[in-house]
Amino acid sequence: MLQIKNLQKSYNGVQVIDINQLTIPKGECFGLVGNNGAGKTTLFRLILDLIYANKSEVLINKEKVSRNDGWKKITGSFLDESHLIDFLTPEEYFSFIGKLHYKSKENITDFLELMKDFFNGDILETNKLLRDFSKGNQKKIGIAAALLGDPHLLILDEPFTGLDPSSQIRLKRFLVELQLRLNTTILISSHYLNHVTEVCQRIVVLEKGIIVKDLQTNDDTLMELKEYFEVLT
Repeated sequence: MLQIKNLQKSYNGVQVIDINQLTIPKGECFGLVGNNGAGKTTLFRLILDLIYANKSEVLINKEKVSRNDGWKKITGSFLDESHLIDFLTPEEYFSFIGKLHYKSKENITDFLELMKDFFNGDILETNKLLRDFSKGNQKKIGIAAALLGDPHLLILDEPFTGLDPSSQIRLKRFLVELQLRLNTTILISSHYLNHVTEVCQRIVVLEKGIIVKDLQTNDDTLMELKEYFEVLT
């Protein structure tokens, strides 16, 4: 589903991403962890062709992301609240995103019904603009919009940050169900090691833009990650 070769990005002569090769197969739930400044968000922005790479070959579904648009039809993402259209209500925003994916009004209504548990009564029928919601609820809206197009590839940057404990649990359950039901390839970056090990089958540790660990998740993975980051403190 996703192939990365010779991906490099630098700012002012400082290399922030240097990944020789990374392949994420279809249907895998992939976790990306690392300390602040490790390059997690930069990597996701490069994958989504949001920033220019000094050197790269990134392919989604065997199609180069650079100067191509076909991969966008099968990719959903939410990186931060700046991607929202903040002068719309949630209903208006979901209608807009749904139309981009050729969803009927009935399709959108059915989707929002599925999301009610995740929204927990805080999002719909509030008559609020997106800019007036808390950061946590803005994140819920952004994640839902990323799912609305039934993506084959879903990319979420720090999806658990800012969510209350109940919403974190609901999101984990929803992502697991999504992968099982639709075989969606999911990429998640997070500082929450316990959440990542519960959801993801594979976890990569990024440090200063370089992959330092590539782990298949098992019963010992959480402890291994904790021990790794304790050494860095």
